[in-house]
Amino acid sequence: MNKIFLILSVSLLLVSFGNYTFAQEINKINIVNPIAILETNLGNITIEFFYDDAPKHVENFIKLSQSGFYDGTLFHRIIPGFMIQGGDPNTISGDPSTWGTGGPSTSVNAEFNTIKHNRGIVSMARSADPNSGGSQFFIVHVDSNFLDEQYTVFGRIVTDESFKTLDKIAAVDTKPGDQPEDPEQVKITKITIVNRSEVSNLLELQEPERSGSNITPSTGNQKYESTEHEIGFSVPEGWLLQTPDKTQQNSPDVVAVGPKIGLVNPVISLTVQETNQRTLDDLISEKTETLKPAIESGDLKVISQEKITVNENEAYVTLAEGSFSANGEIFDVKFKEIMVYDNEKFYTFAYSNGLDDFDSQLPRFEETFDSFEMLSQDNSIDESTNTSTEGGGCLIATATFGSELAPQVQQLREFRDNTILSTESGTIFMSGFNQFYYSFSPIIADLERENPLFKEAVKLSITPMLSTLSILNYAEIDSEEEMLSYGIGIILMNVGMYFAAPAIIIYKIRK
Repeated sequence: MNKIFLILSVSLLLVSFGNYTFAQEINKINIVNPIAILETNLGNITIEFFYDDAPKHVENFIKLSQSGFYDGTLFHRIIPGFMIQGGDPNTISGDPSTWGTGGPSTSVNAEFNTIKHNRGIVSMARSADPNSGGSQFFIVHVDSNFLDEQYTVFGRIVTDESFKTLDKIAAVDTKPGDQPEDPEQVKITKITIVNRSEVSNLLELQEPERSGSNITPSTGNQKYESTEHEIGFSVPEGWLLQTPDKTQQNSPDVVAVGPKIGLVNPVISLTVQETNQRTLDDLISEKTETLKPAIESGDLKVISQEKITVNENEAYVTLAEGSFSANGEIFDVKFKEIMVYDNEKFYTFAYSNGLDDFDSQLPRFEETFDSFEMLSQDNSIDESTNTSTEGGGCLIATATFGSELAPQVQQLREFRDNTILSTESGTIFMSGFNQFYYSFSPIIADLERENPLFKEAVKLSITPMLSTLSILNYAEIDSEEEMLSYGIGIILMNVGMYFAAPAIIIYKIRK
């Protein structure tokens, strides 16, 4: 609970809008290796650029600087221990309530890269849309690696004076909203672009530290897949997806932070824990004891609790609301938690948001939860034989995870469970099929996770088979005879596609 609301207390979404088109102005003044010098009332900040990683952002920043766009703007958002943010033209003469919303008229597309958001890194602010970078940027005060690969890093500060100035700006007095009490202290009076050779006091810094991540930013829902936990799911577009260090057993393994609409940011988290031979009832009892002090103190009110079934797994849903404090402020927060039990592990999905805004993002949480898949679960214990299989799980589920075929596979699972296994002939067939299928499926599933190209090849090869199986979703099967006739027909169709047709083609070619 503390972990989630600590995240809520820090607004992670760095808001900006717009861009300014680069027109190769840099070449007109013969600058080969550009350096930016930001003059402020507390000292200068010197920035070098990572052109190879974010060329459009570097060009955009240089163009705006040369045009005088930044002159007179403020570092309007200051959070010591996190970052300082500036570059909004609204801070020159606009109402403070508009600070953080201004920028040029156009935007630059995201250039997410692997440079880590360590102290001194310069990165582009944006709105919930990944492709909304404009003029606003931020300089990292203390390592903030939860931002990695979610914001475009395009530079870093490179002098001793720059780091001292960064610390001075981070230390100024602020008022609610993280705005400076005295704006004149943190004004950018001018930005000058010079040749690197003109700056004599540059630090000798190593290459920036980089990260490797299995999180793939996208313009649609972001897909997360963990081979360690053998799970996968998607989170909403534009939400900040991170995998924090697991400092405690009940700390979240994955956290997604959404853009702030009301007083707090919406948060979706997943925690994976071992059951250690505890039953679901044991876990429910432990949860009740954990919440008991907050309930008795009046800080938490449980609205409802119920057992449900999720994809044949037992689950427990808790809906509650309460008052929590952060940074001296009290927030009314509502949350929903779904605990899914799977013998060896249990998975806890939680969603929290401000009381007034809870319902607005609840559908996004439900979409995230509905996309959750335990990749090795499919038939890892086959219900028809009650026998366990070892290895990497179902090759079909692994090959189609996160693709356009995933809903089709889910429909086929439901058809198998609700129709095929309800008939004697279907049960006998599935028993024999599973023994054969799971003699090689886990090995192929592991190869799919290791090699994306192999995964795509498998997906293409099984697409015709899935298409024929989908016919069963539209069939009226009310008897053993109908099950046999449809089943034999589908088998013969696949034999024809995968064996007979290729054999005829090969024969014709050779002839």
